[in-house]
Amino acid sequence: MQHDEVIWQVIRHNHCSYMAKIPTVILCRNPYNVTGLCNRSSCPLANSRYATIRDDNGVFYLYMKTIERAHMPKDLWERVKLPRNYEKALEVIDKHLMYWPKLLIHKIKQRLTKMTQYRIRMRKLALKTREKIKTLPRKEQKREARREAKAEIAAVLDKAIKKELVERLQKQVYGIVNIREEVIKEIIADAQQIQPEDEEDHPVEFVEGYESGEEDDIEDFDGFESQGGDGDENENAGSTDDEEAEALDQRRARRKMTLASKRHEKDILDSKSKKKARVLVEVEHEDADERQRLVM
Repeated sequence: MQHDEVIWQVIRHNHCSYMAKIPTVILCRNPYNVTGLCNRSSCPLANSRYATIRDDNGVFYLYMKTIERAHMPKDLWERVKLPRNYEKALEVIDKHLMYWPKLLIHKIKQRLTKMTQYRIRMRKLALKTREKIKTLPRKEQKREARREAKAEIAAVLDKAIKKELVERLQKQVYGIVNIREEVIKEIIADAQQIQPEDEEDHPVEFVEGYESGEEDDIEDFDGFESQGGDGDENENAGSTDDEEAEALDQRRARRKMTLASKRHEKDILDSKSKKKARVLVEVEHEDADERQRLVM
């Protein structure tokens, strides 16, 4: 048999797990407490006839307890849904608590008013855009900084490797290599930009050196000198000697041209930045006794 006064004496003076004492007042943590204070009229355990309001996912319910259901704990609290309209909710409370104590009805209406006000404030705050403050751990910031530094170093290294490979491909260090079309286009563009500038800034001209065929040329020159020393004998030789001399001069000029072009290509591949002296190639014509200068 339940006796409210005995229960209150035990709870108040011995022990209650819902009691929370602070220097100014004693509070109650029981979810069915209508005021949140630990006193005789507000205690849900020491009152056989009790009512309160609770919020369940944004919906308000009126909870009522009577002495007739004390022997059935699972059916102890009767729940009634309250409408969202404040005035209609008050009407429902008055209807179900018509013969209850006036003080308890007044406390329930105060609780309904307070819960309705904080629900309105919650809706306004949800619709309003607010700044969200988020903290970043120090370790995470340091880790991101290290990653950025490593990424920058890697990017510069890639550029250096690409530059070196392009230079080697231009010098034909690797011979014929299968590479992507994009790289080939870049190499061709760079070569087109570099070569005209080098040719304009460093004009290079070549003369035949002392290689294979040099002795033959010297012998030919000696033969011309010996022929030129005879004087009148050459004039009497006739047109046949002049034709042979012209043909020989043309052959020499072609040979010198081919040698000069080969050396020019070889020097460009070896070093483009080296300057070479301006040299003139001289070709002699016997008939006019003059030297024709061939500039390469």
